[in-house]
Amino acid sequence: MPRSSAKRATKPSSKPAPKPAAKKAVKAAKAPDLGALPEWNLADLYPAIDSPDIRRDLDRGETECIAFEKDYKGKLSGFAAQPSGWPALAEAVRRYEAVQDLLGRVVSYASLVYAGNTTDPAHAKFYGDVQERITAISLHLLFFTLELNRIEDALLEQAMDDPVLGHYRPWIEDVRKEKPYQLEDRIEQLFHEKSVSGYSAWNRLFDETMASLRFDVQGQSLAIEPTLNMLQGHSEKARKSAAEALAKTFKDNVRLFTLITNTLAKDKEISDRWRGFKDIADDRHLSNRVEREVVEALVSAVRASYPSLSHRYYALKARWFGKDKLPHWDRNAPLPTVDMRSIKWDEAKHTVLSAYGAFSPRMAQIAGRFFDERWIDAPVRPGKSPGAFAHPTVPSAHPYVMLNYQGKPRDVMTLAHELGHGVHQVLAAPNGPLMAPTPLTLAETASVFGEMLTFQRLLAATTDKAQRKAMLAGKVEDMLNTVVRQIAFYTFERMIHTERKSGELTSERIGEIWMQVQRESLGPAIDIRPGYEVFWTYIPHFIHSPFYVYAYAFGDCLVNSLYAVYEKAENGFADRYLAMLSAGGTKHHSELLKPFGLDARDPNFWQGGLSVIARMIAEIEALDR
Repeated sequence: MPRSSAKRATKPSSKPAPKPAAKKAVKAAKAPDLGALPEWNLADLYPAIDSPDIRRDLDRGETECIAFEKDYKGKLSGFAAQPSGWPALAEAVRRYEAVQDLLGRVVSYASLVYAGNTTDPAHAKFYGDVQERITAISLHLLFFTLELNRIEDALLEQAMDDPVLGHYRPWIEDVRKEKPYQLEDRIEQLFHEKSVSGYSAWNRLFDETMASLRFDVQGQSLAIEPTLNMLQGHSEKARKSAAEALAKTFKDNVRLFTLITNTLAKDKEISDRWRGFKDIADDRHLSNRVEREVVEALVSAVRASYPSLSHRYYALKARWFGKDKLPHWDRNAPLPTVDMRSIKWDEAKHTVLSAYGAFSPRMAQIAGRFFDERWIDAPVRPGKSPGAFAHPTVPSAHPYVMLNYQGKPRDVMTLAHELGHGVHQVLAAPNGPLMAPTPLTLAETASVFGEMLTFQRLLAATTDKAQRKAMLAGKVEDMLNTVVRQIAFYTFERMIHTERKSGELTSERIGEIWMQVQRESLGPAIDIRPGYEVFWTYIPHFIHSPFYVYAYAFGDCLVNSLYAVYEKAENGFADRYLAMLSAGGTKHHSELLKPFGLDARDPNFWQGGLSVIARMIAEIEALDR
């Protein structure tokens, strides 16, 4: 996804009317004309939140889950023990898969509606009610994977000689990897039921709070997305004002975010301890189907490269601004001597589809459906979730992409990124609900590759030296944000979760850890001013998906290596690439990368990906002479 995953109105500001100077600022900041921006058509899932179809599917799902439990609970080992029972075991998996698709459709619709308007009480209630109902319904399915994992290895291996059951081998083998960490059935049931009033409730509190925050920027009361967007604008005064507004509002709410962080870290520690995970990130590695040593090699390689990547680049950027150091609000500022025009939606669409089409007509055809069939929601709206994501929904439907498109070059790259996810999800869907999902590490491959295709096509068409430098600088910054910044986030999370084991962390202590990690990763050329110590509060991945963030760095470095193979490849690379995406979750990363001659376990693999960023910085330095 996210770069995130899910949809969100707003209440009127209680502030007095702005004075004349403030009115002038509002007028000056008027949004550019981007053309008609698409809004998604969720009717492909359900017509409306009060549709009787939703109740029908929930009732049907409950009936089928109760029947499923009655038909199979306590019987799986017996089915596996003799060939005559193998077809019944295969039918059980098929029925389990079918009900996952049915219930998944409802919860996908609820999450998309909610993400479009988290501050709407009706949407929030609908989302909460659906979550509670599906949690209760799925209790009847909870026994299935637990019981499946109690079948002896030899018996289950023999049972998979049945071709129908054998079709599900990749899923069954993935389920078996969870075996050492599963608990007794009633404890698993308790964990499952308590999730609604536990971590899911804290996630929802974070989302609704963040969507409702307002930031006073130059006389305007803004939501978080347009405020963050101002940090990429040309006006230094506006960037500083946005950063100060973010700091003030985050600080005003830091006690709540501290409580959320402490609670979720403790919740995770309890779960990890009961399940027997040895390292605080081992459950994430397991869900990503990636070995801990592979992630540790990635983290070590990136952290060792801070001086040659982020420190080096930001020192270069500070000189462009005529400064020894850049204040933190200028880190993502555009180059001072290059005009940054707004890019209309139709141009962004053409740019991305042309880049995809030059690589693979089939890839462009799939991406084109997102525009033609209204699978994209692009406008910035009050209360809408910040960021961007691609939601796969369920294989019987199709993915949806959410953006907050504001016409900046980075927004075009975000469109390319999320469409990469979308294409991947469409290609993987035929594997079915159980085997279409891809581990996060590989899920980011398609998105980052889509960005790279778009960037390289734009760069090849750019002959103006200043524009080329600006494009390279923008790409380097995106890569630093994807690689360096995400590994810094991962380091921050590790420190928070480790220290939380000894007791609650104060807001001040969390801020100290945040500042320590940021100084290490950004380097001496970034002047981190007071106020930045609370910027950890708005990162949704810390709340929704602990330790998710390294998947971005994994995907970026992998794509750098993959793109290098593509540049030297003979015909057939695109077919191999689409075949990799079509595999979904049926293969391990080592098996998927083998046709390209790549191995993430090779110590030199990560350095190869990082060297691509270093070469781009070197090209910028050459253009600067």
